Amino acid sequence: MGNKQEELETCVHLQGYDLTGITETWWDSSYDWSVGMEGYRLFRKDRQGRRGEGIALYVNDQLECMELHLGMDKEPTESLWVRIKGSTGAGDIIAGVCYRPPDQGDQADEALCRQIGAASHSQALVLMGDFNHPDICWRDNAAQHK
Repeated sequence: MGNKQEELETCVHLQGYDLTGITETWWDSSYDWSVGMEGYRLFRKDRQGRRGEGIALYVNDQLECMELHLGMDKEPTESLWVRIKGSTGAGDIIAGVCYRPPDQGDQADEALCRQIGAASHSQALVLMGDFNHPDICWRDNAAQHK
């Protein structure tokens, strides 16, 4: 990622973000040494079997968190889910990063919808990503076209 990694780190540290999600990382195992960020825990899901895409989530080290598996080991989605422990008396937060390729089929769309539904049972959900679907109405949870 080179200079982009430096720009990302500078931006994240200057703004003091606790969560930073990235889509279309194009990372593989050759990037293991260069994508970490001081003060953050990195969760990532590289695209398996072919080049491109991939997703990542940086979570502030001060936050207690763990990766969740919402059926994604069996389902053809590019999504990553993390549970962040809430402060005393507050519920946990689920953070998700998703990438939906423009040519994604119905089976993967339905699987992603199931994962978002499962994650939304949390008291708080932070959902970020690139959904490549210009007709989504997030307020009504509907789309004009399939």
